[in-house]
Amino acid sequence: MKLLTSLTASVVLGTLLPLAISKDQSGTEITASTKPGTGTIKELVKATGVVEAIDLQTRHVTIKDANGKLIPLAVGPEARNLEHVKVGDRVTVRYAQALTLTLVKDGNEIRSRVDSPVTGSRTAKGERPGGSMGRQVEVTANVVAVNRKTKMVTLRGTEYEVDLKVRDADQLKMIKVGDQVHATYTEAVALSID
Repeated sequence: MKLLTSLTASVVLGTLLPLAISKDQSGTEITASTKPGTGTIKELVKATGVVEAIDLQTRHVTIKDANGKLIPLAVGPEARNLEHVKVGDRVTVRYAQALTLTLVKDGNEIRSRVDSPVTGSRTAKGERPGGSMGRQVEVTANVVAVNRKTKMVTLRGTEYEVDLKVRDADQLKMIKVGDQVHATYTEAVALSID
């Protein structure tokens, strides 16, 4: 489905790992692909900032983003090697998210939401701080309304009801009340001190 490219999983799933550092638009890549009854949108973001201040006692770090905004961060004890971070260090965050929607004609699955466990890694003791994490959420939602005039489809999942705009008229023709949509949302983030 050619859904709005601004469609994000935060609308569909109510979740999104927030970036603490503002993204540089030149470091953002959005791609979308469709085929009958399915559509995928992917966003890759690279954001950078510079460490402006560190308080090792309270584990607070202040980052200055590319726009000059100061962002205070509380760094939890699970983050290793904070003592290796110095003022002036460059922080790089790479963030990826993808959403795939698949139409299930005359679906008879029970509405569901499955959150896969968060996976990740972190640097070894003694190395510069860094790490990565990822997760996946799968939702099966019922199509409860289709408004061809406004090109809006209403989906009801286990927790939310959302309206999605379907821009592709051929895709919209395929959707009817009683169908289901299976959504798979994946996100991953990696942080490193350069």
